[in-house]
Amino acid sequence: MPAEPSAGAIPVSPNLSVSGRSIARMAAGASAPSGVTLRIGRKPKPTCLIVFQLVSEMVFLFGDRVMVRRDRRRLAAHSRQIAMYVCHVALSISVDDIAASFGRERSTVAHACHLVEDRRDNPAFDDFVSAVERMVTSVFGEADVG
Repeated sequence: MPAEPSAGAIPVSPNLSVSGRSIARMAAGASAPSGVTLRIGRKPKPTCLIVFQLVSEMVFLFGDRVMVRRDRRRLAAHSRQIAMYVCHVALSISVDDIAASFGRERSTVAHACHLVEDRRDNPAFDDFVSAVERMVTSVFGEADVG
């Protein structure tokens, strides 16, 4: 039996989940993943955590090399930024709610959205983000959910 991921672990394969919680528990309204500090007492949106799981899995599927530790951390940060962007743009979730879901400040979410928007000038990156947006909107719709 594989070891349970540590708090704050980033999913890298189908049998791992965000912070050791399954998607089903998150969708059922489970509390924030362990290690996530909620700001201003806001409850996290399970939708944001599911989007993060989806982005992480897609990045893992399209990755083509074995990563060293710093590359995994960088990849986790990029995956989180894309998930924040998609939650805000495709699902119209407020920056405050996204920040609460990811245990970050709202300025961090705004910065992530700006970074992803700037990186969309690269056609390959734009295709990837567009694919994630299509998948997320097909699952959740375009309205504020969660």
